[in-house]
Amino acid sequence: MSEIPLRRVAVLVLEGAKPLDVGIPAQVFTTRASMPYEVRVCAAAPGLVTGGDGLSYHVAHGLEALEWADLVFVPGYRFPDREDPPPAVLEALVAAQERGARLAAISTGAFALAATGLLDGRRATTHWHYARALARRHPRVRVDENVLFVDEGPVLTSAGAASGIDLCLHILRGDLGVAASNHAARRLVAAPYRSGGQAQYVPRSVPEPQGERFAATREWALHRLGEPLGLERLARHAAVSPRTFSRRFVLETGYTPMQWVTRARVDRARELLERSELSVEQIAAETGLGTGANLRLHFQRVLGTTPSDYRRTFTGGQ
Repeated sequence: MSEIPLRRVAVLVLEGAKPLDVGIPAQVFTTRASMPYEVRVCAAAPGLVTGGDGLSYHVAHGLEALEWADLVFVPGYRFPDREDPPPAVLEALVAAQERGARLAAISTGAFALAATGLLDGRRATTHWHYARALARRHPRVRVDENVLFVDEGPVLTSAGAASGIDLCLHILRGDLGVAASNHAARRLVAAPYRSGGQAQYVPRSVPEPQGERFAATREWALHRLGEPLGLERLARHAAVSPRTFSRRFVLETGYTPMQWVTRARVDRARELLERSELSVEQIAAETGLGTGANLRLHFQRVLGTTPSDYRRTFTGGQ
């Protein structure tokens, strides 16, 4: 395996920053042997920053951290609809993006990105409570309040704090592969992946015990990806009818059951391509995708690449 270059992450703390929103990227991307990232927490100027929910932050770095970073997180902050961040902050964000850094907002951090103009004409999301306010304040932004996160390439946005974890894991999958993302999810005791298109909250009419059974069924299925996993078998494990299972499953995950199974199989295939020397045919058989041709078809459809090209990405072309 080729050595993965260190990636530099800046977490920009604004006045009123929410503690969970700040802590999520700082914890997910903190430097570990398995995580080639370096994190710097920064603000408009070094020193004490008043946060939200009774906490403050002693920040060591100023806006120069945005010149250094490859990835900039903007955590949510209080009263984002009242006024924009200082002009120097907005200018630094624009300069970072123009230099090639990715910008990622958690929750109401989307308001700061919108104030730069970088979200104009793009799809974006934020916490459902502020979605309409974002649309009113920045009418050129295509606000989608019904998703967990949105990846628009150089700029990414997410809903509430928990969806910030989903966004971080999504970025990890793109940077390091599904194995590293799953390892981080296990460390966080978080779901390995949730669809960015999943609704921000499940309607209250969905009984909670049933949601728990579906989570157990998904975990059960992940250990049996090489076996036949049709709708009837999944519904039988969840102890509901296939029709009920299918309808409720979409509400929980953003996928139909069969779409979810296919994505899970593709992700397992990605992990095997990253970490094993099994052939494409062997991986297709082990993951339940049947043949190499079928694996290639789903890889192209889901990831826009081939298994061989994907493997080369994680083996340095060897």
